[in-house]
Amino acid sequence: MHTRAHDKNVIGLNDRAVLPSSPRTVEETGLHVLFLVELTAKILFLRGRLRLTELSNHLKLPATVVDAVLNFMRAERLCEIARRGETDGDVHYNLTDNERARERKFLQKSQYAGTAPVSLETYSAQVERQAIAGMRVTLSDVDRAFQGLVIKPHLREQLGAAMNSGRAMFLYGPAGSGKTFLAEQLLRLLSGNVAVPHAICVDNDVIQLFDPLVHEAVEGAVGSHDSLYRQRQMDARWVLCRRPVSLTGGELTLDMLNLYFDETTRFYQAPPHVKANNGLFIIDDLGRQLVSPQQLMNRWIVPMDRRHDYQALHNGYKFAIPFDVILVFSTNMTPRDIADEAFLRRLGCKIHVGPLDEAEYRCVLQDVCKEKGVPYSEAALEYLLREHHDKDGKPLLACYPRDIVGQIRDFAVYRNEVPELSRDALDWAWRNYFASA
Repeated sequence: MHTRAHDKNVIGLNDRAVLPSSPRTVEETGLHVLFLVELTAKILFLRGRLRLTELSNHLKLPATVVDAVLNFMRAERLCEIARRGETDGDVHYNLTDNERARERKFLQKSQYAGTAPVSLETYSAQVERQAIAGMRVTLSDVDRAFQGLVIKPHLREQLGAAMNSGRAMFLYGPAGSGKTFLAEQLLRLLSGNVAVPHAICVDNDVIQLFDPLVHEAVEGAVGSHDSLYRQRQMDARWVLCRRPVSLTGGELTLDMLNLYFDETTRFYQAPPHVKANNGLFIIDDLGRQLVSPQQLMNRWIVPMDRRHDYQALHNGYKFAIPFDVILVFSTNMTPRDIADEAFLRRLGCKIHVGPLDEAEYRCVLQDVCKEKGVPYSEAALEYLLREHHDKDGKPLLACYPRDIVGQIRDFAVYRNEVPELSRDALDWAWRNYFASA
């Protein structure tokens, strides 16, 4: 990972995060002054008279920068002082009447009136500084992260090595073998914090990027007046987050991988793999999407090779944006059923997830029984293995203990009884689960 903690434009919060420092001038925001004028005017139009400090909090820019924008607006007769306070921060600002009429047209162009975005160049440089390739996963990390989980030793090694590669991984095996569970557990191996901007600006259009459903903010590191931001003089347009994880499944389409332009608000939402930059992007149930697996795979060839993706605004303007994610594909199909040799070469690891052995199956059953409050017994396990799995030829898949014990508990609750792994209960749950006569 290329880290420049000594640069004037970044500040190291700790040895795992490099955060942008607060801009001191309009030029250091990376935004054109006219863009900031338009954004500030929209905020004043929508919220009415505001103090300098309130505008600063809303834009998440230092008061000195906002004051420079307001001075420009006053010189151009776009805003005026409504009331003076005891300090410069208490001065209230209003739009002029002429500017109010013009703002309605600005809002038709874009209704974005939130935190000031960062430039695409600044965002790209920040993604590079905190690249996923700079994260290291060791044997002790894997042991600590997967403690208490039933995962085969060779799978632990493959997953740990795959995370270090920074390349895509392919989890495949029969339905119910635990591929999705394993993919979701990879977040335990993510370490360090990353800076995520609220939004980025491309050709004077705004792309909203921070998403609370994807980005977990580090406690105490959000807000322009937070003590952490003040103490470190950090740029409050960024949010300090855990490395992100974005998961999508059968609903994924090719259109979802492009910028989404809202015709009502007139600004963009970043696609899921962009929100996942510096983290994981998990594509679950590959093969169940409306689009073919081959089309989805072909969509990733250029980003995987060049570490950047190409996006386009609705006006046709095309630009490159960082692609710094570990792609994780989870599927019931084999690699050769899904992709050609050219793509398979680009996959860092192809990891088969198969059935459990009896000892592993026992551990999973014990864990599920403890979780669901159903007493475990060795006799019940033996009966389940010999009378059902062996006779019906069903492999020991990781999903069965949870599903079967869950059915037993649900039926016991329905009958107002204490759940137990009796032979009758196991027989009923097995027949119900496999729809057998």
